Amino acid sequence: MTPPDPFAPARLGQVELRNRVLKSATFEGMSPRNVVSGTLIEFHRRIAAGGVAMTTVAYVAVSRTGMGAPAEIYVHDAAADGLARIAEVVHGEGAAISAQLGHAGAVGMVRGKRVVGPSRTRTIAGTPVQPISRDEIDEVVGQFADGARLLAQAGFDCVELHFGHHYLVSAFLSPRWNRRTDDYGGPVENRARLARRVLRAVRDEVGGTLAITAKLNMTDGIRGGLQPADSLRIAQLLQADGGLDAVELTAGGSQANQMFMFRGAAPRKELAAVLPGPQRTGFRLVGRALLRDYPFQELYLLPMARQFRAGLCVPLILLGGINTATSIRQAMADGFEFVALGRALLREPDLIGKLAAGTSAGGTCVHCNKCMASIYSGTRCVLDHPEPLTIE
Repeated sequence: MTPPDPFAPARLGQVELRNRVLKSATFEGMSPRNVVSGTLIEFHRRIAAGGVAMTTVAYVAVSRTGMGAPAEIYVHDAAADGLARIAEVVHGEGAAISAQLGHAGAVGMVRGKRVVGPSRTRTIAGTPVQPISRDEIDEVVGQFADGARLLAQAGFDCVELHFGHHYLVSAFLSPRWNRRTDDYGGPVENRARLARRVLRAVRDEVGGTLAITAKLNMTDGIRGGLQPADSLRIAQLLQADGGLDAVELTAGGSQANQMFMFRGAAPRKELAAVLPGPQRTGFRLVGRALLRDYPFQELYLLPMARQFRAGLCVPLILLGGINTATSIRQAMADGFEFVALGRALLREPDLIGKLAAGTSAGGTCVHCNKCMASIYSGTRCVLDHPEPLTIE
């Protein structure tokens, strides 16, 4: 079959999109009061004005205890007005808007909160992780549904369920962190139980109102972690349950081996300079082990993702090293319905418009990954914007 034109209109669930290129979820660090800020609105307005089909607010925690970092939005009544405002502004630029909804689990670094995961372990900073109880699991499932309803009421077009990057649901999927002996642990079908419950709850709450996608790890990128065969089985179970409009395939995460999902230069010096005191000391000792060296390649997740394309019918979103029109067209030729870009759009918010018009063949991101350290002051390309943008 002839691959679709990536810059022509497309449909994601019930949402009409102006093309097949999405802004992936990249934590912005722009919500110091845990609600949408003027800075966050301008960040996504620029991305929307630059030509993407849909931009993704990242990330919205399902609760205060589900936050991963201090400057995040979480689901509560005070967030409603700001969410409605950012949706209105993005729509005004001709783009759709999604929000990544999740629970950080052991990835969370918010001082004073109880950290939970599927089993007893420790965070990357050494904080004890407590096993989440069955009652708390039920509560988290309900919080996902509540969060999706809040987004729908705010006028969002899509919700992305965060099942990747070692966050809570991702940790349940992984034999590295899930050592439970109840019906949430052990065989892959048990480890997938929480993800399936979350999808069903969100589908029952907003299905037909919002498009629903899931960001799913193909592999954790670590010894003893989730591997592609189990991940494909999980994706097939989610597909069979219904209500999922697309799966965005990712890999690696924030608990260990972070560079597996980024590739390119490891910004050890930059991260050591901005981490809080105790974390900074520990990072200087083990930073090289935490941030390994993985050379950057265009389409670095494509070879693994092809296994999922062959085993699934649900639309798939490819990300990972997509910076050129040639890469985008290659993804379409390989059967992927959508692509998602992150770092390339941090440096050039208008890149997609230029690629569609043929005035550029590719982005200018050099994959130095120094943007990773900017999450503590407002995510941006620090090469072009050394100082953070601040708008009340």
